[in-house]
Amino acid sequence: MGSIAEKRCYYEVLGVVKDASCDDLKKAYRREAMKHHPDRNQGDPTAEARFKEASEAYQVLADEEKRHVYDQFGHAGLEGGGGFPGGGGGVGDVFSQMQDIFNEMFSGGFGGQRSSRGQDVRVQEQLTLREAAFGIKKEVLLRIAARCDTCQGNGAKPGTKLESCGQCRGSGQVSSARGFVMFSTTCPRCRGQGSVIRTPCDDCKGQGAVEKPRKVTVAFPAGIDSGQRLRVTGQGMPGPRGAPSGDLYVDVQVADDPRFERDGADLATRIKVLFSDAALGAEVSVPVLDPDDPEATTEVKVPAGTQPGAVLMMKGQGVQRLDGRGRGQLAVVVDVEVPTALTDRARQLLTELHEELHASSGRSKKSSAG
Repeated sequence: MGSIAEKRCYYEVLGVVKDASCDDLKKAYRREAMKHHPDRNQGDPTAEARFKEASEAYQVLADEEKRHVYDQFGHAGLEGGGGFPGGGGGVGDVFSQMQDIFNEMFSGGFGGQRSSRGQDVRVQEQLTLREAAFGIKKEVLLRIAARCDTCQGNGAKPGTKLESCGQCRGSGQVSSARGFVMFSTTCPRCRGQGSVIRTPCDDCKGQGAVEKPRKVTVAFPAGIDSGQRLRVTGQGMPGPRGAPSGDLYVDVQVADDPRFERDGADLATRIKVLFSDAALGAEVSVPVLDPDDPEATTEVKVPAGTQPGAVLMMKGQGVQRLDGRGRGQLAVVVDVEVPTALTDRARQLLTELHEELHASSGRSKKSSAG
C-alpha cells in the first residue's frame, strides 16, 4: 500500500475512533468493503486500492496484538516488527472474521455453495369481466422447460451418479489471494454445482430439463382487475440438478365488456328509454352481471320525469370486492330517445301534446309541427 509516509491512519481509513469496539470495526469494514469492492467497481483502480487499504486496516485493528503495536509505534512498528512477537494466534481469527463478513455481503462467496433455484416465469392471461367479477380457476398453458422425468432433473443418465468436481473439490467455488484478502468465484468447470456429469441423460442431454408444454391451474380470485399479478409458487423453470423450481407470475388483463364499464368494484351501463317513458315513468330491462347467465337482465323502475343523463344506482350489482366486503354498485345511465320518424297519428298527438305543454307553462305555441 505504498511507503510508510504515504499510508493513511488505519482508524481514518475505516472512519472510526481509536477506542472503537470490535463490533464498530466490523461494521466499518463491512461498509468500506461493500463500497469499494472490485466486483462492484470494475475498471476503477482507485476503488480497488481503497478496498485493499480497508482490508489491511481491518486485519491490523481487529487483531488485539497488532492493534496494540500499531497504537504504540504506528505503521513503522508493524513493518519493522517493533515489539510484535511474530505471527500471533489472532491472525487466523481475523481472517475468519473477514470471511464471515464477505459471506454476509456476497451470500457464500468464501466457499459456501449457494442453493440455485430455477428462473421465474411471467405470463399474461386474459379474463372476461364475468370471470374477473366472480373468480375462476383456469388452466394456463406454459411452453417452457420442465423437469426431465427420465433423470429426475439431475442431468445424469439413470443408473449413473454425479461425481464431485475435481477443480473445486465439491465446494462450487475456487479461491485466489489478492493482498490480504481471499476472493472466491464460481468454479468454471462445474459452474458452481460442486459436481460434474460423466454420463449425461439421453433425453435432456445433461440439462436436467426438456422443452414441453405444461398446464398449470391458477385460481383467479373474485374481484381481480387488470394490471394485478398472481404468484404461483414452484411453477416456474426447474432448478439445475434438481434444485427448487422458480415461481410463475400471471399478469391479469380483463377484456372490455360491451355492456359495462368498470371502475374498481363499481360498474356502469347505459339504457335507452322513449321520451314518453321518461316523462310518464316505466319499468325497463337493465343488463346485470350474473355468474351463470352472460345475458342476464333485471327490471328497473324509471321514475316519471326522468331527465336525459340521469343515473339510477343499483346497490350490490357491481363486482365482488377483493377483500370480500360484498359487491360494488351498478350505475344505470339513462339515455332518452327522440324518434326520428313519426306516423301521421304520432305527429298529430305530439302536436297536441306540444300545444298543451306550452299552454300550461305559458310559453309561446310556435312549432314546426303540422
